[in-house]
Formats: sequence, structure tokens, C-alpha cells
Amino acid sequence: MKDTFRALLVSKTDAGQKAEIVNFNRADLMEGDVTVAVKHSSVNYKDGLAVTGKGPIVRKFPLIPGVDFAGIVEESSHPNWKKGDEVILGGWGVGEGHHGGFAEVARVKGDWLVQVPKGLTMADCMAIGVAGFTAMLCVMALEEQGVKPEQGEIVVTGAAGGVGSVALVLLSKLGFNAVAATRRPEEEQFLKSLGATSILDAKELNGPLKPLAKTRWAGGIDNVGSVTLANILSQTKEEGVICAVGLAQGMDLPATVAPFILRGVRLIGINSVTTPLPKRRAAWERLARDMDMAKLKALTTHVKLEDVPRIAADIVAGKVRGRVVVDL
Repeated sequence: MKDTFRALLVSKTDAGQKAEIVNFNRADLMEGDVTVAVKHSSVNYKDGLAVTGKGPIVRKFPLIPGVDFAGIVEESSHPNWKKGDEVILGGWGVGEGHHGGFAEVARVKGDWLVQVPKGLTMADCMAIGVAGFTAMLCVMALEEQGVKPEQGEIVVTGAAGGVGSVALVLLSKLGFNAVAATRRPEEEQFLKSLGATSILDAKELNGPLKPLAKTRWAGGIDNVGSVTLANILSQTKEEGVICAVGLAQGMDLPATVAPFILRGVRLIGINSVTTPLPKRRAAWERLARDMDMAKLKALTTHVKLEDVPRIAADIVAGKVRGRVVVDL
């Protein structure tokens, strides 16, 4: 094993921060009982914020960003993992306070890892990535709350992004009528190819808030937050379920309690960072079974480590659609 490896390192500067490709010393990796040769990572919205410095994601400097990766175990003192195992990591503060996946090598806690499921390659797993994993948690939450396809439309906001695009594929495969809300009308054909039955201009969810609007949604997956989420809640049918997973528009929620106490609407928070391992494994098993691999391939692009800063800026600016895999 080489003493150094290539990594994207984010550092503090007088002007803010910088991201550059460096030769990183293996001895400078953080504590962990499993060392992984990273084969693939992916660029998520949170990674975009971390690399560009547009959001307070990175908690320690200098840091290797990248909130997920798939690779092969090189060394392990953890009882569950041995050399040669193919593993996935997503969340757990990796790429935020612990060196992450934008590097050829990562050292992490074995308790953070799950096995690559049968039927998926490591590249497939990062085409899904933490965004697709989060989408599956949303779908599972809708199912757990009793939402069924025959009950009506499911709205997906931020539909052209990572979570949204995978959510459309999963909902379509499971027979749901998914409506893609987007501020990018040029992506209509792309979104319909993933399984959206119709397209909604996201501006329609940004209007003045009514405590109770005309009902439309049986459920929803919201990547946006703020006024958009508040409007969706006011438009949700009795006993409908909305999963909150993102904050691209803002962390605020200018809503009223009316939908909850007069229609029994349920708002379910989705936390994909510290998901317990049993649920994490179950979600990956579902992804291996329920993912339409042809559609996954169609929504995925592959880039090199050198491309990550450019992609990071584009994803924060809303210029990236689908999933972006980083081939290490």
C-alpha cells in the first residue's frame, strides 16, 4: 500500500476556503478500524455546499469532503469486515467532520459500513448514493404510514436533483402517480423518462400561503423546505403524508397547524445521516430489488476527482440533474 494517495482537500484561507487535489499522507487519516480503497464516490447537494463553502457543512479544516463512497476493505480490525469485502458508506458525519469519499483511501468506523448488496456493483451503489438511499427511506416511510398508489398523487419537489430523480424512479416502479415539481421546465422529458406522470412548475408552490388550500396530494417527498413545504402541507389530503428531507429553499417552515389538526396530515422527518444499521441494510436491500437499473443508468453521469470542484459549484447553482458518480 502506498504511503500517499490522491484526495480533494478543503482548507481555510484568508479569503474563505479553497479546494485542491493533493497527495495525502495515509498516516494523516482520522481514527477508524477499517481502511477502504475507495473505488467510487458521488457528488450530493451537501458535498456541493462543503466544497464551495456556500454552507456550513465542513466542521474541521483541512478536510476531505465526500459524504458517501463504495470500495474494497484493505485493512480491518472490526469483527464484521475483512480484507476484500465490498462496502458502502453514507452519512455518519463523514465528509463533514471526518475525512470522506473524495479520495482514493478512507479510514472509518466499521459500524458505519454496510455490504454492497447482491445484484449491485460498487458503481451502481454510488449511482444510487446517499441521495438514492435517502429517497428509499422516504418511500419506505410513505409505505409505513399506509400510503398506497390508489390514494392519489405523490408530489416530489426538487425533482431533477439527486434525491428527487431517484425518488421518481422508485415511485414509478412501485406504481405510484408521481408529480415532479421543478423550476427547470427544460427537464420535462428527462423527468417523465424517469417515471413522472406530470410536471408541476415549482413556482406554483411558492405563492402566498393559505392555512388550508384545495387538496391534491396523497403524499410527498420534499427536498426544498420553507414556503414550498408549507404550501404542500396546506394542499395535502386528509391523512396524507409528507416526507421532509431537504432545505434547498430554506430551513424555515412558515406553516400553520391547520393541516395537522383539521386534516390529520402527517409530516415525517427523514434523517439519512445516522440511520440505524438494521434500517440502513433494509433500505439497501430494497434498492437492489426495486431500482430500475436502466433508468438509474440514464440519470447518472461519471466524472473524475479533478471535476468535483466544478460539479460542486454547478450542483449548488441548480445546474446538475440526476446523479454524478466520481470514479476514483
